[in-house]
Order: sequence, then structure tokens, then C-alpha cells
Amino acid sequence: MDTVMAPGIDVADISTESAYLLVQKQRRFFETRQTHDLDFRIRHLRALQDAIVAQEKSILEALYKDFRKCEFEGFVTEVGFVLDDLKHTLKHLRSWAKPERVSSSLMVMPASAKVYSIPYGVSLIISPWNYPFQLLIAPLVGAIAAGNCAVLKPSELAPNTSAAMKTLIKSAFPEEYVSVVEGGVATNTRLLEQKWDYIFFTGGTEVGRIVAQAAAKNLTPTTLELGGKSPCVVDKDANLDVAARRIVWGKYLNAGQTCVAPDYLLLDKAIEQPFLEKMRATVREFYGENAEQSPDYPRIINDRHFTRLKSYLSDGDVFAGGETNAAERYIAPTILRNVSPEAPVMIDEIFGPILPIMTYSRLDEAIDFVNKRPKPLALYVFSENSDVQNTVLQNTNSGGGCVNDTVTHLTVPGLPFGGIGDSGMGGYHGKHSFDTFSHKRGILSKPSMFDIKLRYAPYKGKLKWLRKIIG
Repeated sequence: MDTVMAPGIDVADISTESAYLLVQKQRRFFETRQTHDLDFRIRHLRALQDAIVAQEKSILEALYKDFRKCEFEGFVTEVGFVLDDLKHTLKHLRSWAKPERVSSSLMVMPASAKVYSIPYGVSLIISPWNYPFQLLIAPLVGAIAAGNCAVLKPSELAPNTSAAMKTLIKSAFPEEYVSVVEGGVATNTRLLEQKWDYIFFTGGTEVGRIVAQAAAKNLTPTTLELGGKSPCVVDKDANLDVAARRIVWGKYLNAGQTCVAPDYLLLDKAIEQPFLEKMRATVREFYGENAEQSPDYPRIINDRHFTRLKSYLSDGDVFAGGETNAAERYIAPTILRNVSPEAPVMIDEIFGPILPIMTYSRLDEAIDFVNKRPKPLALYVFSENSDVQNTVLQNTNSGGGCVNDTVTHLTVPGLPFGGIGDSGMGGYHGKHSFDTFSHKRGILSKPSMFDIKLRYAPYKGKLKWLRKIIG
């Protein structure tokens, strides 16, 4: 692979007319009802799977050019993640798609009731730059599984991966079924002006509000996968060696550019110094004495984000790291102490390799600190004490999280991944992706041979019988 990060690729923005015509083309295709057929969906999920396997090398090379992301991390967090999701979906899709029988009430007996999962229609999927392959293709798996058409808008901030995604999708699908549209903010705006049947957006909270406003104009159902400051509580009874490894891994994965990375630590004061020493030693163990020389440590996505992150280094005392190289867009894995709760690094979502440390004397102080801030996308608690674990989980809110780990909850297909409040709405992964892109259509079926006349007028004398039925 190249030893330097490749320059950006200029891509023209789509016109309003072209955006409209693309949506209409997909709408006409959807109206043929081909995507309603389960065999059709399975065939195209396999086509996507085959295309990813065939183009894996070019996808990983693109990730390296955009982030200097090593092959192992690129596969585990992006390509392998999606292939595992595809495998799981293909294994279970037929059972997911079966109508679900539910109990009907005495009021309508005799009758049968079923819930049918039907596709919404033409969906728009907008993904961010930090995991540009996974966060574009994983929602697509759900959209295809549920029987939708899809227009994909990858982030222009990861241009090499965006170009690779366009090549990938073009090789596996006709444009009227699944299509990639590249471009910048203007392209996003013109796409959002169109009428969609479903919008799936992953990105920042402020842009999420813009997407929600655009969707509201057409009453379009929407999933918003946003961000926020994910806290990590470390109790004095935690296994400090394991906690240090798992927190360092989760925080500095992708150079901290992960929406569910621990955004700040809440440490019991009794373990502050020994735990920070263990974390500093773990950083050296993972990335060597100089992480800039490590082949396993990525770079910041662009100059603007590098400048923003560098400014946070003055918001506290550097305990570990702190080194930067603007030419390489390198910021060392950094730990900050003595940080004010009002400092920018504690207000903004960091989205980089800087970890501020807060301390507490009593567990309720940590819980109050979390609850006074917007609801996070993830919350982590490290403790060997089940009472501590349960107290934190029962008295806080978050989209998801882990006990004695970080980040890995999003790899479990059976767990919904999504936010709450400012960190988003809706969830996906596994069957939850299928459900997200499916309208749940409730159908009641009644035989004609029995027609109980209790519900029909005239009603005189019937209320007492009705009360007995429902009582």
C-alpha cells in the first residue's frame, strides 16, 4: 500500500433535476414489485457479498489512503463487519420475513391476526466519513433484505472510499435498484429535497436536525444514528488491567474517530493514579514508544478536524501523549487530567484520540454527572461488583453500551444499535436492520360464515353483553 495518504478526489455535485430523475427511476422499478420477492432479495444480497469479497483489496486500499488505516483494523471494523452481517442476514431472512401471528381480541372473534413486514419503497442512506464502508453498506443490507430500493450518499471527506463504494455498487446492482451518488453538501441538500419513503442518516447531531426537518416536510420516517459524549465509569472494584486494555483499544481505535468511543472517563479517585499509569503503559504496549511510527495507528481525516482536535490539548494537563504532526495529521493517543467540566473538550464530541479524565468520590456523583448531560450513544461501566453495574445501568440512559468492555456491543446482531435523545432515534443491525426498513402492516382476517350481530345497530340492550365480553 502507499506510504502517504492520497489527496482528495473532486466530484461534481448532483443537480436537482438529476436527483429527481434518479428517485423517479427507482420508484418506477419499485412499482414493478420485483423487490418484494424474497428470492430476488436473497440473490442480490449474495451479489453484494460476492462483490465485497472480490473487491476487498481495493476497499482496504481506499481506507488506507483516506485514514492510513491498517489492513487488520480495516477488515475487522469495516469489511469483515459487513460480511458477518450479510452472512447473518442471509441465514435468517426467510424466517424474519414470515408473517407474525398475533392474538386477536374477543371483540373480533372469530378472527386471525398477522403482522406483515413490507418494504417502504425508495430509501436514502447518508453515511459519515469515520467508518465510510461499514456505515454505508450495513444499512444497505437491511434496506435490501426488507425489499427496498436505495440511493447511497457516502461522505466526500473519505473520497477514496467513496469512489470505491461507487465502483462496488455499480458492479452489483442496476442503478434503478441501488445507486451511489457522490458529492458534497450541495448533493446532500438536493437529495434531501426529494420525496423519499425512508431516510437513514448517520452523522452529527446538528446535521441530524437538518435531516429530520427535511424529512418532516414529507412526513418521511427516519432513522438518525448520531453521536454524543459516551461516558466510561471505572469503579474501584474493576479489574484494572483488563479495563485499561479495553478502554485504550476502544478509545484509540481509528484514532478515536468512532461514534461510540469512550469520550471521557469517570474514575473513582481511589484508583486514579494507578489506573492512569496502567493506561499509559497499555498505549505503549499497543503502539510502541512513538505511535507515529506504528503501522497500526491511523491518522485524522483532514486538516480541519486536526486543527479542532489540537485545540483541545490546552483544555487540561497532558498526562500521556500530546504530540502532534500537522503534515501527517497525526495526534498521539492522549490522556488529559485536571479538565474543567465546562472546557470545550468536555462539551463537544471529541471524535479523536484525546481522553479527558474526571474523578468521583461516590458513585452517585458519577451518575449525576452523566445525567446532567445529553443522553449519550453509548455508556460503559467497569466493575466486578454487580451492584455497581446495576446501579449505573438502572440510573442512567444511553443508546446502548457495555459492562466491562467498550464498543463491542455493536458487533452483536441480536442487539439494536442506535441512540436516544440527542444521540439519535431508531436502531439497526441484524434483524433490527430488517425491521427498521420494514413497515409493520397489521392485517385482521375474519371468516364470513360467522357474523355475530352484537356490534351492529340497534344497540339497545347490547351494552351489558359487551361489558361482559371485555370485562
